[in-house]
Amino acid sequence: MATWRNWAGNQKASPLSIESPRSVGELAALVASASELGQKVKAVGSGHSFTSAAATNGRMVRLESLSGILNVDRAKCQVTVGAGTRLSDLNTLLHSEGLALANLGDIAYQTVAGAISTSTHGTGKALTGLAGQVIAMKLINGQGEIIECSKSVNPQIFDVARVSVGALGIITEYTLQAVPSFRLRALEQPMRLDDVLENAHGLASTNDHFEFFWIPHTKWALTKRNNRTEDELQPLPRVKGWIEKTFMENYAFGAVCRVGRARPSLIPRLATALPSSGSREYVDQSYKIFASPRIVRFYEMEHALPVEALVPALKEIRAMVDRKGYLLNFPVEVRFTKGDDVPLSTAYGRDSAYIAVHVYKGMECEPFFRDVEDILRAYNARPHWGKMHYRDAEELSKLYPRWDEFITLRNQLDPQRTFSNAYSDTVFGK
Repeated sequence: MATWRNWAGNQKASPLSIESPRSVGELAALVASASELGQKVKAVGSGHSFTSAAATNGRMVRLESLSGILNVDRAKCQVTVGAGTRLSDLNTLLHSEGLALANLGDIAYQTVAGAISTSTHGTGKALTGLAGQVIAMKLINGQGEIIECSKSVNPQIFDVARVSVGALGIITEYTLQAVPSFRLRALEQPMRLDDVLENAHGLASTNDHFEFFWIPHTKWALTKRNNRTEDELQPLPRVKGWIEKTFMENYAFGAVCRVGRARPSLIPRLATALPSSGSREYVDQSYKIFASPRIVRFYEMEHALPVEALVPALKEIRAMVDRKGYLLNFPVEVRFTKGDDVPLSTAYGRDSAYIAVHVYKGMECEPFFRDVEDILRAYNARPHWGKMHYRDAEELSKLYPRWDEFITLRNQLDPQRTFSNAYSDTVFGK
């Protein structure tokens, strides 16, 4: 029996088998066979989800063979890609075609299907997450049938299935709305947290992409502003870029985290090692600026809340951390997106702000995460489907106005629950 672990190491499974179908037809036959035998099937990507969404004691399916660009419509800036394509590969492939995705998350190791299915997003108050860029898709239902869907073909399935957390079927390909490739001017600088909170909505509205990282135990936040530009490329010099982006943000930060894990009492003092002065500015292709290397491993919880609730919610979290004496060696990240029309998207029907909290791998995270979640409940916050949370179907159903449509479609596409596991049973019910 094989063993699978996710990237963070907090989830593991012992599936009956780990298989890599070489074609959509082979995958469909696998699902049909499993359904007949009463076996479970789960597709797994890069394992970057912090939940057990992909875990199974049945047949685990990898989609490496269903990857790459399948078709490009340059006139419409649309691209069809295999579901197993890693975002890092997709970005470079798109660039070679003169295209790019309008918005991306800050991790590029995920597969396209994994990122979209869990409502992964970037930041940009006028931009949606990845699911909002999907214009067509193919999936295999619980009977092994291949279904095409778009706004004009099986529109009800398309509408709901863009974010499905793997509960409706196995996605085999997506057609995405891209844009002509573009450059971003990045400005990264520290600001006092109080100044950021006072101006957060203005900063989010006046920059194409804005996010910030509050450094617990300090009064500082690291801010990132990315704006489209026609200026010539001015990337960070190779050595300087490696030192600042790879060494300082990963190896050096990892060393600080390890010291903090060994001696938590030092964490407030170590927090001052993160920069509180100085800034950097550079111009590069969009995909090179959106994504950052992630070598230091951690546990993460993230919630989307109405954008107007951001400042009071974050102030409550800051006060709670001080009151309870939590020792935190990871920044708290805040991002913004435009609302969308995807029923199970965390930004459905509302412009959203995202608060993400992290704990270094190997350290206790549950008490802190639960306390943060308790605060965010009062703001009708929705947990990221691929990150840790403590919600169940009863509670989640109240956060999504079109929840019943999703459940109805689940019963239609997977009546035998071939794609179910413990996580889906918790968040969607059995």
